[in-house]
Amino acid sequence: MFDYDVIIIGAGPGGIWSAYELRDSGLRVGVFEEGNPLPKRKCPIDGDKVKSCVGCKTCSIMSGFGGAGAFSDGKYNITNEFGGSLYEHIGRQKALELMEYVDSVNLKYGGAGTKLYSTAGTRFSKICLQNKLVLLNAKVRHLGTDINYIVLENLYRELEKKVDFHFNTPVDTLSQTDGGYAVEAGGRTYTCRTCIVSVGRSGSKWMEKTCRALGIETMSNRVDIGVRVELNAEIFEHLTDELYESKITYRTETFEDRVRTFCMNPHGIVVNENTNGIITVNGHSFEGDDKKTGNTNFALLVSKHFSEPFRDSNGYAESIARLSNMLGGGVIVQRFGDLIHGRRSTAARIDEGSVRPTLNATPGDLSLVLPKRILDGIIEMIYALDKVAPGTANPDTLLYGVEVKFYNMEVKTDENLETAYPGLYVIGDGSGVTHSLSHASASGVYVARKILEGRRADARTDRKTNG
Repeated sequence: MFDYDVIIIGAGPGGIWSAYELRDSGLRVGVFEEGNPLPKRKCPIDGDKVKSCVGCKTCSIMSGFGGAGAFSDGKYNITNEFGGSLYEHIGRQKALELMEYVDSVNLKYGGAGTKLYSTAGTRFSKICLQNKLVLLNAKVRHLGTDINYIVLENLYRELEKKVDFHFNTPVDTLSQTDGGYAVEAGGRTYTCRTCIVSVGRSGSKWMEKTCRALGIETMSNRVDIGVRVELNAEIFEHLTDELYESKITYRTETFEDRVRTFCMNPHGIVVNENTNGIITVNGHSFEGDDKKTGNTNFALLVSKHFSEPFRDSNGYAESIARLSNMLGGGVIVQRFGDLIHGRRSTAARIDEGSVRPTLNATPGDLSLVLPKRILDGIIEMIYALDKVAPGTANPDTLLYGVEVKFYNMEVKTDENLETAYPGLYVIGDGSGVTHSLSHASASGVYVARKILEGRRADARTDRKTNG
């Protein structure tokens, strides 16, 4: 009756982990992904012949097997303090148990030997509090971009003979049919009894359109806007050597806005991202010593929540990012000292500085791009961090802009991440519920197990009825 028992839309962390849990169930599972298989995910930017984004049909950094996390630095934060609100649906203990399970499988498939860091009992919590900063609690497994890739390779080998993958096959529409769902993809229609939507942040526009078409309720979410900071690794090494990823928050004195560090990459590199044709900035780091640099980078993000009548938080952030692209042809880089002195950076000033940039960005003036309130918050945060990591406010510290974290409108689901439509689940960052590799992966495991529980319950009912 159906082409598949379960169709999964998106092969990012959520989709992969749902497929992993369903792989030996006997169910027919099809995964539809708009990007490439992992070996074919190649960004043409090489820093030599190709120095900036060329606008590929699908961004290999953002789409393909592994999702946007495939070329991240592979940080799995095991915590409910950040990374999403999955625990509000499934409970705090269950969320942590599933994140621990994901970690154990990652180790089995190539991550063995990587480090697990923890903020528990660290002296830095007190130091931060003494300087009006808060260090969030978490355990952090750092795979590194290189080991993360190996884990994904091994997971794909496990799945490829048990699950049907349809790469370069974006789903155009999703609709309800008699007893199930239909997806239009690649010029044909595929049907299923159960559908798991895991389209990630890059699928935010598709998710909003689909929710409107199906009449699924959504709620406004926040957006994070800021810069990526790059400085000499020695400045943060007392933090990164012990904690690796230090999630630090600050409440600004002027507006009481929340500013936070995000995605810290010791000895890493700054990279471009292409989200719906908008070039933004991110960071990666590697586990292998041969790929490490002399710099550390991290994001400083200001969270903005919007109330009625304005609902398009992503549109607001996109307009800022597009302004950066308009002025700089992509990402803009500026020395902190130049920003404070109200002048644009030049290639000569950056070359004379002590921090060698790892991304070929356009020297410019971020004050022409970022709203004053956001920029003031970033500057306040840099001076606050300078008290716990002296040298952060060095004039040669580089700021790349803009960095934006687009969060989907939160899709209304129940405690099982199931929509008002029976058998239609929304997971991962595309749901607006998760914002991290660990939370997205855990959501995929959770929903797959719920589907299997439901099938077992149905089978028991059938046996009783027929017996």
